[in-house]
Amino acid sequence: METFNVCVVGAGYVGLVTGTCLAELGHHVVCVDSDPKKLKVLRAKRIPIYEPGLDKLFQRNVHAGRLSFAGTVEEGMGRPGRRAQVVFIAVGTPPRADGSADLSAVEAVAEAVAKSMRDYTVLVDKSTVPVETGEWVSKTVARFNRKGLPYDVVSNPEFLAEGTAVNDFLKPDRVVLGVTSPRAEAVMRKIYAGIKAPILVTDVKSAELIKHASNSFLATKISYINAVAAVCEKVGADVTLVARGMGLDHRIGNQFLRPGLGFGGFCFPKDLEAFYWLSRQKGYDFHLLKAVKDINEFSKSWVLRKVEENLWNLEGKTVALLGLAFKPNTDDMRFAPAVDIVRMLRNRQVSLRAFDPVSQAIAQRMPELKGVRFCPDPYDCVKGADAAAVVTEWPQFRDLDLKKVKRLMRVPLILDGRNLYDPAAVRAAGFTYCSVGRP
Repeated sequence: METFNVCVVGAGYVGLVTGTCLAELGHHVVCVDSDPKKLKVLRAKRIPIYEPGLDKLFQRNVHAGRLSFAGTVEEGMGRPGRRAQVVFIAVGTPPRADGSADLSAVEAVAEAVAKSMRDYTVLVDKSTVPVETGEWVSKTVARFNRKGLPYDVVSNPEFLAEGTAVNDFLKPDRVVLGVTSPRAEAVMRKIYAGIKAPILVTDVKSAELIKHASNSFLATKISYINAVAAVCEKVGADVTLVARGMGLDHRIGNQFLRPGLGFGGFCFPKDLEAFYWLSRQKGYDFHLLKAVKDINEFSKSWVLRKVEENLWNLEGKTVALLGLAFKPNTDDMRFAPAVDIVRMLRNRQVSLRAFDPVSQAIAQRMPELKGVRFCPDPYDCVKGADAAAVVTEWPQFRDLDLKKVKRLMRVPLILDGRNLYDPAAVRAAGFTYCSVGRP
């Protein structure tokens, strides 16, 4: 397999996984990040994020000399004998207040690459960006590419789920390449030659839309089953059985049909909002996406509604939150439903205790969670509580000693926002038990 010198700009979830996995495929990779603290951690051969399976690959490729780090694009592209032929842009594209994506970091990288190029270079948009970003990247490179060196811009959207990102990269469902020339396509096919997966080659705009359309569709499935769960609660049906019956239809499938407290993380909320904003900018009001957002916000209020139904007055009551990350196997707190749940309960003068086995250190630094008492373990968390709410379905919560939990709680009330437990078993242990869409 032909190997390349690759520069990956941005060492967050996407960039670090991308860089490490490209090194695992045999390429020589330099990951660039402008954050001095993060760079210091990386150069100390440690990873600054929690992602199962990543550290092993990271250590192997750092020691093999295929993975290194730099603080600037110029340094990342210009090392002697290792001039970058391909540059992956994996910087953040945070949402603005109006829902549009802030692409200033992407523009800055494109300018820096243009000024650092010494030969033909392929710039790859790996960050999730709205359609037409590729055109702006190309214009930016042309503006600052004083020597008129040849280049191509490629859209190569990532489909990495936190918690399974390494496997998602190395064993993907598909690789999407939005290209503008046969030369760029040939380079990208060689970059991914070590991966066995269908490769879909498209124009750049179609590739950019594929990512937003995919994530928005998955978010729609989650909101749909949460809306079904709300109906099930009204009529006394079991949403897990309804979802199972739906999922057996191969046209629907069973993935993303688990009801709960809504979706979070940095992808679904941001991409949904950006796709909705873009559609309106182009003259189409995508009403369906607005409904998906509204249902998701309603789903986050489930804990508050159940606490009110079971505890009457909330002022002065104590609620224990089991889990804070937006999903298990990650420490990511970005757009986590837990943050909104905390806000809703604090507005009602509820005292809050919380425990998360992985994301707690990050959560403690968040101003939105100021006033929450963080506990060293789940048993300390539920001690004296009037209700315990399962917010993240960490597997270790499933194995809790329910008898001990009951002894510790002031009121034996469990609000299972992720349908982690068997209702009959929890009620047999003496709890009042509520779950999402189940009788």
